[in-house]
Amino acid sequence: MSLALAVRLARRDLRGGWRGFWVLLTCLALGVAAIAAVGSVRAAIQAGLTSQGAILLGGDAEVQLTYRFATAEERDWLEDRATAVSEIVDFRSMAVVGQGDTSERALTQVKGVDAAWPLLGQAVLDPPLPLSQALGPTPQGLPGGVMAPLLADRLGLAPGDVFRLGTQDFVLTARLVTEPDAGAASFGFGPRTLVLRAALADSDLLGAGTLYDSNYRLALPPGTDLDALRADWRAAFPDSGGRWRDSRRGAPGIDSFVDRIGAFLVLVGLTGLAVGGVGVSAAVRAHLARKTETIAVLKTFGASGRTIFQVYLLQIGAVTALGVAAGLILGALVPLALAPLLTARLPVPAVFGVYPGPLAQAAVYGVLTAFIFALWPLARTRRIRAATLFRDADGSGGWPERRFLVLIAAALVALVGAAALFSGLWGLTLGMAGGVLAAFVVLAGAAALVRRAARGGARVARGRPALRLALAAIGGPRNEALSVILSLGLGLTVLAAVGQVSSNLRQAIATELPERAPSYFFLDIQPDQLDPFLARLRDDPLVGDVQTAPMLRGIVTGLNDRPAREVAGDHWVLRGDRGITYAATPPPGTRITRGEWWPEDYAGPPLVSLSDEIATEIGLDLGDTVTVNILGRDITATIANLRVVDFSDAGIGFVMALNPAALAGAPHTHIATVHADPAAEAQILRDLGNRFPNITAVPVAEAIARASDALAGIAAAVAWAAGATLVTGFVVLIGAAAAGERARVYEAAVLKTLGASRALILGSFALRSVLMGAAAGLVALLGGGLAGWAVSRWVMDVPYRFDAGSALPIVAGGIIATVVAGLAFAWRPLAARPARVLRAQD
Repeated sequence: MSLALAVRLARRDLRGGWRGFWVLLTCLALGVAAIAAVGSVRAAIQAGLTSQGAILLGGDAEVQLTYRFATAEERDWLEDRATAVSEIVDFRSMAVVGQGDTSERALTQVKGVDAAWPLLGQAVLDPPLPLSQALGPTPQGLPGGVMAPLLADRLGLAPGDVFRLGTQDFVLTARLVTEPDAGAASFGFGPRTLVLRAALADSDLLGAGTLYDSNYRLALPPGTDLDALRADWRAAFPDSGGRWRDSRRGAPGIDSFVDRIGAFLVLVGLTGLAVGGVGVSAAVRAHLARKTETIAVLKTFGASGRTIFQVYLLQIGAVTALGVAAGLILGALVPLALAPLLTARLPVPAVFGVYPGPLAQAAVYGVLTAFIFALWPLARTRRIRAATLFRDADGSGGWPERRFLVLIAAALVALVGAAALFSGLWGLTLGMAGGVLAAFVVLAGAAALVRRAARGGARVARGRPALRLALAAIGGPRNEALSVILSLGLGLTVLAAVGQVSSNLRQAIATELPERAPSYFFLDIQPDQLDPFLARLRDDPLVGDVQTAPMLRGIVTGLNDRPAREVAGDHWVLRGDRGITYAATPPPGTRITRGEWWPEDYAGPPLVSLSDEIATEIGLDLGDTVTVNILGRDITATIANLRVVDFSDAGIGFVMALNPAALAGAPHTHIATVHADPAAEAQILRDLGNRFPNITAVPVAEAIARASDALAGIAAAVAWAAGATLVTGFVVLIGAAAAGERARVYEAAVLKTLGASRALILGSFALRSVLMGAAAGLVALLGGGLAGWAVSRWVMDVPYRFDAGSALPIVAGGIIATVVAGLAFAWRPLAARPARVLRAQD
């Protein structure tokens, strides 16, 4: 009976209009729309990767081998089970134009293909040419090749010009506009060059120990069981070291990145929804304050606290459903509307549509957030007495009953649990939830300090009436400072943190890293080339330091005689192959934290020196074993010592180093780092490139720049997400200003009665907004600075310096937002007639 009555009363009360709920509706709609839109775009990309998986991979399945090509037995096995097989070789090299001192060279990622490539999809060339003609023999008698436009422009090449890979000349026949299986490629440091695999036979680029991958793409008969085929391969060639992929995850690196960055942005969107929750709570409080007389009447006629609670819970529930629905519609339609633009700019396929999964997740987030923030003010209505309400008190003080606090806590746990479950990032979700909760506590404490400081300042601001009135209002009982600092503080804090981290990272990349980083990494140095290579560098007075190390690559397949992934899960060391070296004595600068290095003439069972950080993360210790597959051979080594591996200077660093006897006879090359004066770099590159055309030089500055660009893109995405949080905060701010308009009308009437001019009152309102906005900006600056220091110090491992350039816009933004919101609702108080206002208070 009570619930039915509550439904009727709630419906009748809502007939009076929804005017007071616009803040609640807007906050929920914006927060839900942001989360739904990010989730929908992520779902569209994942759908595109799934539907185009075979094209992105270049076949129905792929076997990838490192340092070698498939044996005749392995090739026969693949051809017996596939309708077509395409062999591809992929490696880094230098594309060279010209001869001698006038030559130009640039790093490129070379792909050597056969006549069957591509099994699926089509390469797009400019000018349009059949691939067989573009890569086949040219009128000059040289094989043809195509290049990415960026590389051709960098080298000044046009169709018909000659370039060189290793010792083999090619003719550029076209530019490579689209590479159908680009998604299957790993991260490359240079633009693509495409040639025939057979044309590389005399290039001296694929010698023993050279760093290259061979990929075998398979077109399979319809209905092939991919899992069974992979199991058969592993059973037939258990020690091949081959990595198997199939079209169900044609681009696993892209897939994982999109999934993780999308989940992270959803979590950032939840921060905006939390700010919107402040608006929900404020809107509910304002609505209940406007319904004081209605609640009093209901109480007078015998309505119980339970009925009152149900009436307004149903009302808020209806408004929440409308706001969530509006957010879902907006979040579904915006990606569809932007689909042409996003499709053109995304480097991967996307199938845009309406995806129920992301929408359902956004709805769960919206409903739980509204419930958490609305329940507190709703629960306190049960304790309000009719007599208290009729005496013009709002009765909103005090804490809710314990059961409602339990419900709020349960809903909060459900919200965090849902976010962790949906994102799959439990640690990050819990960390962000703790950070947001701590931020709310800190911001609320900061608001209390601002109010106390304002009250103290009002007492000493004699002779400045506008300032004194502004300070008295900030420190007064209406607690505007809390609304302003909570609504703007969180978004500004995120923006401040992003700005500080980005600034310090750019500073480290621009100034500090180049001081420590080498000029070049040289790869694929054959053992017989090492001495003349070092002789050229050591005779140059402009070369400061040269370090070399032997290098092989291997895949970690086992830990303590168990499959590696059973022990370490998806740890990054297990993803793909890792660089491995050997050394009879500890390399210069080695810091052993536990254990001892093996004797220089040690020839016993294999031993390995492992990074202490990796050992801690995986749970390995001295005496444990690590199995590594190198060139199809499993080597099981015992951990002899743990050492510090520091990658921060971009120098040579290996996670694993074995004793020399363990790798005796294995073909390998050497790598080198060279520190040189900038004036000598070009000549060093020309001399070594002309004498050793097979050696690849990686300019460290370019590699760092590419990584920096990727990080800048992620920072921009986070900044946009934080911007959405700020928009929600601005809506909350406007709602708070609208809710306080009635009080400002009364305040202006009293001041006018006492002789204050409109200019004084307006100045007081403006100063109030400026001071509260500056306080919000300064609090955000402090929080963002601390967060930026923590991320820079503990995550990025770069020195931290406070960046005033990115800080000032944060404070200015807080001031502008509060001034705009405050003055937007200042005109009605200024125009009000004191007599009419004061009579209405009787």
